[in-house]
Amino acid sequence: MVKMKFNYVQMEMNGETDHRMNGNHSAFGLKGSTDTDTNQSSYEMLEDSDEEEMVLTNELILDPFCDPDNPKTISFNDVSAAAYKIKGGVEKTPCNLSQMSKQYDMKLYFKKDFLQYTGSFKERGARYVLQQLSEEQARKGVIAASAGNHALALSYHGHLLDIPVTVVMPIVAPMMKVEACRLYGANVVVFGKDFGESKQYAMQLSKKKGLLYVNGYDHPHILAGQGTMGLEIIEQVPQIDACIIPVGGGGLIAGSAVALKNLKPSVQIIGVESERSTGFQEAMRTGHPVYTPVGQTLADGLAVPVVGCNALATAEPLIDRMITVKESHIALAILRLIEQEKAVVEGAGATGLAAIIQGLVPELKGKSVVVALCGGNIDTTALGRVIERGLAAEGRLVRFGVTVSDRPGGIAELTKRIADLGVSIKDILHERAWLQTDVFSVTVRCVVETRDMAHAKALEKEMRKFYEHVEFWLDQ
Repeated sequence: MVKMKFNYVQMEMNGETDHRMNGNHSAFGLKGSTDTDTNQSSYEMLEDSDEEEMVLTNELILDPFCDPDNPKTISFNDVSAAAYKIKGGVEKTPCNLSQMSKQYDMKLYFKKDFLQYTGSFKERGARYVLQQLSEEQARKGVIAASAGNHALALSYHGHLLDIPVTVVMPIVAPMMKVEACRLYGANVVVFGKDFGESKQYAMQLSKKKGLLYVNGYDHPHILAGQGTMGLEIIEQVPQIDACIIPVGGGGLIAGSAVALKNLKPSVQIIGVESERSTGFQEAMRTGHPVYTPVGQTLADGLAVPVVGCNALATAEPLIDRMITVKESHIALAILRLIEQEKAVVEGAGATGLAAIIQGLVPELKGKSVVVALCGGNIDTTALGRVIERGLAAEGRLVRFGVTVSDRPGGIAELTKRIADLGVSIKDILHERAWLQTDVFSVTVRCVVETRDMAHAKALEKEMRKFYEHVEFWLDQ
């Protein structure tokens, strides 16, 4: 049993009911003060107290909509019904031909679902599952465990539809997303060291308060809602030959594959996972969801240790191929999208392009390929690091060390050789104390900017030509 104590509040939203009930995003607005004296109310689970002990018990509470022993598959009719219901409440995002088409020798289209109001495809399923609630359940509300996009989507559409939403977020959830959920009107509970503990506690609350638990990647209505992206893709790119879709819990690829394969059976469905989170491939190998350890990854939205049983049962017969991409290529994909598409996409959303950059789909050359850019909620503090990692992966940011004479002019000669190659020095450091050669030498460690990998290798060749002790670190 785990015990934690929190003081927590609900941030109330001021606004007219008719604004919240319609699907017009421009009607959503915040009115009035956010001063805590006027806009705080006790969280509804509190009983005669401003503080309640939050306890995680060992009781196993199962989700009736996600039973591994009796998985539910969705049909094309389910996806069509979802499309009809959410029309007007969710953006129909563009699917444009990319500037990178010539670069990769294919007609490359990007389905830009990161342009949804809350920044991800999760709005499709969230909107539909809320619209499918009975009147009684809509009054009671729903609950979900999420560290990011599902929480944002459910909070926002719950506000629009005037349905109470509670989200349980782990303590590692980005504060920006926690606050955004509060601003959208959700009851936010921060509990658990990871998603597993948050989900377990959310299930406890759902039983205690009569709230419907909504699995963000496996509830059947979630799958149907996510499948509406596939309907839009086939309408926007009718000549499509293949669709590359990021895979975490499996909801997006399951729903989209149903739509795409029913309308055009020849379409190749290719799923992509990070090398540090391969739960769906493991599930496909074993025939059922299995626990798969996940590591720290740029594609944190795909880091699901146990994939959805409904998603697996629906998607497995429809997926043509699953592939795994390296972290360095995810970083490079984010960089390419910023530079060439002027699009800021999170790691999970960029894995499809990463597969192309890594050269994992050579069979698609000359074909019409749609890549789902499914999320854009990258943490701003991490974006700078990701860009630098992408530059390093492309050979445009290089680190090297070289031992030169510590006599006057030694370092000047080095910097002149670097400049003569058209290389820009970004950082430089001298090391004398740990040098193993003579005391009249110095190791100079440089971080430099080059045009590309070929330019970086030309620099390495030049350094080795003139200096005996040279170390180069090229991310290849």
